[in-house]
Order: sequence, then structure tokens, then C-alpha cells
Amino acid sequence: SERKASYLQYAERLVKDGYAYYAFDTSSELEKMRNDFKSEQNHTPQYDLHTRLKMRNSLSLTEEEVNKLLADKTPYVIRIKMPEQETISFNDMIRGEVHFDSSLVDDKVLLKADGMPTYHLAVVVDDYQMKISHAFRGEEWLPSAPVHILLWKYLFGIENMPQWAHFPLILGPNGKLSKRDGSKYGFPVFAMNWMYPKTNELTEGFKEKGFIPQGFINLLALLGWNDGTEKEIFSLEELIEKFSMERVHSAGAHFDYDKAKWYNHEWIKQLSIADFRLQIEKGFLPENHDESKLDKIISLVKDRCTLLTDFTEQSSFFFKAPETLDTDSVKPKWNDAKQLFFVELIRNYELTLQWDATTLESNFKEIASVNGLKPGELMLPFRIMLVGGKFGPGVFDIADVLRKEETISRIKKALDIFSAK
Repeated sequence: SERKASYLQYAERLVKDGYAYYAFDTSSELEKMRNDFKSEQNHTPQYDLHTRLKMRNSLSLTEEEVNKLLADKTPYVIRIKMPEQETISFNDMIRGEVHFDSSLVDDKVLLKADGMPTYHLAVVVDDYQMKISHAFRGEEWLPSAPVHILLWKYLFGIENMPQWAHFPLILGPNGKLSKRDGSKYGFPVFAMNWMYPKTNELTEGFKEKGFIPQGFINLLALLGWNDGTEKEIFSLEELIEKFSMERVHSAGAHFDYDKAKWYNHEWIKQLSIADFRLQIEKGFLPENHDESKLDKIISLVKDRCTLLTDFTEQSSFFFKAPETLDTDSVKPKWNDAKQLFFVELIRNYELTLQWDATTLESNFKEIASVNGLKPGELMLPFRIMLVGGKFGPGVFDIADVLRKEETISRIKKALDIFSAK
């Protein structure tokens, strides 16, 4: 808005040179034109070479009539005058030579009635003034390319036009991916949280969903591009080295949320404990967590996290005893022999001086052997005692992190539940 005068100057220059014209048509006149020219062959008539002389503009009116309308401050827009039967071409970095028939393109508005430029005029003027050498945009702007090419030709010279690349659209399950597909299909469409200005509806972004930068960049790069090999995991440095416009596909790329999560998981597995800690400290840590245990916990559950948000679920039992136990997986096969085994295990663990996973496992198996029990049939109850269900890393690693007092406490509480009639 601060540069309205500059855009107006360029628009007026186009009118003066005969490449554009003033259009004074009201909204009702435009609606009448669409209705009058509507036919079976043309369902949506446009303001173009077939209709422009039937409308109220500086091409159909006399110079005197135009000057009077301007003097009376009659609202107007400035439209480009598309040439008849001219082939307009350019070389797209992705699609190669692209050709347009100018007779099929309507006379786009360049300057609106409020004096503000449309995208068509603004993008050309801005790119010229900023000395843009390469312009990348979505393929939805390809139909507007002939208008922009003519503006470059008329205003700044075609030799100064940037090189263009029109990228294929990212497609959702049912066509073009839209802003509202996130809530519709349950995956993010914005890099970070985005709020709709009109409704204040918040849409969760990839960042808040638990994606890390490396995974997000990787999945974006391979939407419509590959390096010609089967390789799928690329660091930013590798992408900078290998990326080329020649290998960008011209067809739309379907977004696969499961594949996106796969990329993220692969990159999480490559993170060091310190780097993963930095990521989860940005809002993915449970309250009142024990800092002294954190690095050990990360080493056990990091590779089990597809998203950063998974850390809470994968590690919650380290910070708080489970509120419920999966008794249905234990009680049907629970017996006195198993009850006595865990009573003896408690006594053993209470006397154990060296508390580490190796010692705990060795003692566990030794007691099982002495009692004629198979360790395999005792491991599941032990896991459920500590974490509440059939999940988590190695059970002795869990006990190691929980430490003696908490491990024994959870075994005792579980025994009361398992032995209850």
C-alpha cells in the first residue's frame, strides 16, 4: 500500500502506450455481460477480445467520454489489452517450452478501483525492482504466465525477465491439498500452528505435531523430486549438493502422511541424545521430570519415537507409576508359583548392592531357574508391573532407571492386584 503511486505510474504508462485500458464497468454491468454472452459453448464468458468493445471502457468510448468519466472521478480499473492470435512462449525450468494462444486469455485487471495493484502487476514490478533472477511458484499461476510475460515485454524488456519454474501442486487424498485438509484428514498442512483470521480456528502445524526440521525438509524435498537413485534419506547438505531443477517432476505429488512420519522417525533415530534432548525441551517433556534420569531414558526410548510427541507416551512410566495395570494379560495364567517367585525377587532386589540391568537380569533368571520356572513366562508380568502394559524398552533397563525403591514398590502393588480374587 505504501507503493501505490509507483504501481499506478506503471499502469498509466501501459494505458498511454496502448497496452492497457480504463474499464468503468459496474458490478451489475459485468454480471449482465456474463449473462448476455453465456451459451452452451461458453458457460463462463470473460472480459476479453470478444466482449471488451461491448463494455464501458476507454476502447469503446470516445476520448471525450473517457476524460469526462475520469474528471468526474468515476471508479475504474485498468485492464491489460491482450493481443489477438499471438503465440506467447517461454522456457520453464521444469516443463520446458510452454506456449499460449493470446486469444484465449482474458484481459486481467492490473489496477483495482481502490488504486491497489493486483498480483499480476505487482509481481512483475516487484521482481524487476528487486532484480529477481529466478522465480519459483505453484503451477496454478501457469495460466497467468502470458499476462506476466507481456508485462515484462511492455515495461522492462523480455530480456530482463527472471527464469521461471512452475512447481507441481502437492496433492491430498482427493486432489489439491487445501488448508482445511489438515482437520479433515488428521494431518498438518502448515509448517507450524496457523490460526484462521476470520474464525480464530487453530490448525496444528508440523512443528507442534512433533516433526523435527531434518525430517520435515527431507519429506518436502522428495515431494516431486529425486536424485535418480533409490536413496530417500538426505541431509540438508546433501540436498544442496544434489538438487537440480531437471529432476523436479511436472506432475503433482501426492502427500503421504505415513511416509512423512517415516522420514521423521528415520531422522529421530540419527539424533544424538543431546540433540534429541534439545528438541523435546521445546515443549515435549512431562512436568516434574527427573533431570538426572533424562539422558538414560532418552537412550532407551528415542528410537521408538516416530514424532517428538511420542516421547511422553513412550516414557511416561519412568516419571509416574502407571495408574492401571493390564491384568487381563496376567490373571488367567497367574498362580502361586509365580506369586512366590516375585516375593522372592523382592527380597533379592532389596539386598542387591549393585543396581544395574545386567545384575537385575542375572538375579531374575537365577531365581527362576531355582524355582523351576521359565524366565519367558515371568517377563510379561514383570513388565506389566513396571509399566502397566505390554510395551516399552527392555524391562531390566526400565528397572535400572526406576531404581531400587520404585521398582520394588511397583512389584508389591502389582502382586496385591494380581493375587486379588
